[in-house]
Amino acid sequence: MPATPAWPPRSAPRLFVEDELAEGRTFALDGNRAHYLGKVMRVSEGDAVILCDDTTGEWAARVTQVGKRRVDVAVVERLRAREDVPDFWLCPALLKKDRFDLVLEKATELGVGRIAPMITRRCVADKLNPDRARTIVTEAAEQCARTALPDIAAPQSLDALLRDWPEDRALFFADELGGAPAAEAFTKGTKGAAALLVGPEGGFDDAEREAIRAHPQAVAITLGPRILRGETAAIAATALWMGVAGDWSK
Repeated sequence: MPATPAWPPRSAPRLFVEDELAEGRTFALDGNRAHYLGKVMRVSEGDAVILCDDTTGEWAARVTQVGKRRVDVAVVERLRAREDVPDFWLCPALLKKDRFDLVLEKATELGVGRIAPMITRRCVADKLNPDRARTIVTEAAEQCARTALPDIAAPQSLDALLRDWPEDRALFFADELGGAPAAEAFTKGTKGAAALLVGPEGGFDDAEREAIRAHPQAVAITLGPRILRGETAAIAATALWMGVAGDWSK
């Protein structure tokens, strides 16, 4: 007798919704989500869809109707509670749009809890489109089966970031001029909240570097012998922190 297929299947499409999910609730998905389900994934009545609301967790739903511009679904059961992500902030200087899009996407996939963009003297960009940023991290979370979206702070100056920095959070500073080996520093700083500060395309200027190094929570680190692009440094250092002090080893 053939085995009963697992439900929902692992291949079921995943989507975040704004409303809080609960067993028995019904939703009419329209716009881009309806296009994705109906035209791209070609779902039909009875198919499974996995929904997340960034509050209660992950739920299995069943398609009840597929129309030209909407897809109706009914929530069946909760699969997972909203996950606990590591208490890790990424504080990257704003980069050119395509490069910063990559930082947003990969930070989400790696498990960052909060993304706090900053503006420095050598930043090429000084603005962030919040709707675009939210779309990027949401799509990344859907792709990697994350149930908790990262917080995205409004961009602020480096001076403001340092001035308002919480006393109980370590600030690892990726300094191209050198510092403690990153893995070693991350290992020593595993007992509390942490954050990573990464500079723009042209790096920090001397005054900014001096201000960061003078901050009581700052720990200068090195990411190796090569000078990395801003997006590479942010992604590589975040991955290293997750492996040493985050949730990759659990």
